[in-house]
Amino acid sequence: MNPFPFLAALALAAGAFEVEGHRGARWVRPENTLAGFRYALEAGVDTLELDLHVTRDDVLVVTHDPFVNPALCLGPDGKRLERQVLVRGLTFEELRRYDCGTLINPRFPQQKPQPKERIPSFDELLAWLAKSKHPRAKLVRLNVETKSEREHPEYAPEPEAFARLVLAAKDKYKLGRRLVLQSFDFRTLTAARKLDPSVITSALIENRPEESIVEIAKTLKADIVSPNHEWLTREDVEALHQHAIKVVPWTANTEESWKRLADYGVDAIITDNPKPLLAFRAKSRK
Repeated sequence: MNPFPFLAALALAAGAFEVEGHRGARWVRPENTLAGFRYALEAGVDTLELDLHVTRDDVLVVTHDPFVNPALCLGPDGKRLERQVLVRGLTFEELRRYDCGTLINPRFPQQKPQPKERIPSFDELLAWLAKSKHPRAKLVRLNVETKSEREHPEYAPEPEAFARLVLAAKDKYKLGRRLVLQSFDFRTLTAARKLDPSVITSALIENRPEESIVEIAKTLKADIVSPNHEWLTREDVEALHQHAIKVVPWTANTEESWKRLADYGVDAIITDNPKPLLAFRAKSRK
């Protein structure tokens, strides 16, 4: 079954790739915040891309780093953090005391700060989408990454427990095939497949592996391969498509990279800056 159903009608159209807002739209809004996701939704993205960690009381929260990032967040007292605080070591209520919208990401100086934005729970994000009156809120897809590392078991629950939490949220909000589960930690993909064979899974790959990426995807029974865009080649895309495996590279932020990836025929592009990419796609379809 096609994990990108809207693409079926566009398969022969020029520029027929989907746009995913990376951590919302961190080029212009604080990452993984409701303000960032709201911006991306209003911009018109096809998919909201986001990261999931788990608090001490087993609440799924939308944040990238295993520690509260001192470059992005202020402490409960409103001051700069002086030590690392493990997300998994905090309850959700404790985590909510951190302000992750006031500081501007030094990598993205053009960001517009959103004072007092908190790290949201996954449930909070899904409830906002469910209640939103925006016409795209019931259509937008979610590409969610389980953040875990085999070498650091203190960062996350066991893979099966992590997968169960995500699948429970998927079922609660009746997301069905609107949700894609992605991870660099393939253990969570395998666990999720066993629990729910219908779940769409995406294998994230940072560096070009020694083994075939087609074989990696086939072994995992992954619907999608999501590689670092910098090393992806046309031959990679063609090989994966021959096996009906979608290709969703990350994280491309320049028109030069968008053109290259579109020419390769990728199925979607993950970007920090979705609005210009959406404009590029519209232009390329004319």
